[in-house]
Amino acid sequence: MKAIAITRPGGPEVLQLIERADPQAGAGECLIAVEAYGINRPDVLQRKGAYPPPAGASDLPGLEVAGRILAGDAAELAAAGLQIGDAVCALVSGGGYAQLCTAPIVQCLPVPAGWSMVEAASLPETFFTVWSNVFVRAGLQAGETLLIHGGSSGIGVTAIQIAKALGARVIVTVGNASKAEACLQLGADVAINYRERDFVAEVKAATDGLGVNVILDMVAGAYVERNVQCLADDGRLVIIAVQGGLDAKFDAGAVLRRRLTISGSTLRPRSVAFKAGIAQALRDRVWPLLATRQIKPVIYRCLPADQTAAAHALMESGEHVGKIVLSW
Repeated sequence: MKAIAITRPGGPEVLQLIERADPQAGAGECLIAVEAYGINRPDVLQRKGAYPPPAGASDLPGLEVAGRILAGDAAELAAAGLQIGDAVCALVSGGGYAQLCTAPIVQCLPVPAGWSMVEAASLPETFFTVWSNVFVRAGLQAGETLLIHGGSSGIGVTAIQIAKALGARVIVTVGNASKAEACLQLGADVAINYRERDFVAEVKAATDGLGVNVILDMVAGAYVERNVQCLADDGRLVIIAVQGGLDAKFDAGAVLRRRLTISGSTLRPRSVAFKAGIAQALRDRVWPLLATRQIKPVIYRCLPADQTAAAHALMESGEHVGKIVLSW
């Protein structure tokens, strides 16, 4: 098979098209003929040598794929409501940048009716991440308010749409006016340009001084202190990336007095059983909304697989709104 490999730690140019032996599906896995795959921030970190794959995972990058099932145990597939030949998208721990990829059967979901493979490839990593953090870890409920930092990212556009569809109010921070407008078009109630306005003051104004119930943060660093100021009593902050740095300070007294929760998680090293539970929740709660396109794919650009390096450069430029997808 053809695959895109990281030849050494470095910039986008280290991503090279290679030939690699076909993978074989193990117990509980299926083999997928990949038609499209999404790229994500963890792929960029892995390329730079800062995020090694977990033990047992492929050294090839790529955490989400869409394609057709080529092989797998028929009984295990049937238990998941699948069969050989089905069009699926899947969350994987690595190996997605290839024409063939193995995936745990329980982490495969059917391609939503009427969706293309390119559209389906934009789903798994962000949908699993948003559900596990915003709805499981932080427990966002209908009627509550969610603040999303990086509202125009792949994670952001997913969180906006799911939260709105399930009855929450949504505030986002973005870096320019065009990204703010894109988020508003997707359903965000308030979009704050953090380069021009103080997001703490804007959040307070938008919530009549009460603050938000949940914050999804990909920045960390100095944002943690400001996030604590944005939270309502009993508010929950979930940190899923540290683009702003590892060092943070905050008013611990405010956390105590106002019963705040500060948490964080990474998805890639979690167990197959954990991810299976997320997959089932998505299938029950979110997949029906995809079928009716109440939740829509937001794809900034689709490029051929041999332009994966260009796709990484595009992601690092920060100009995109939504997902960048590669196609074989």
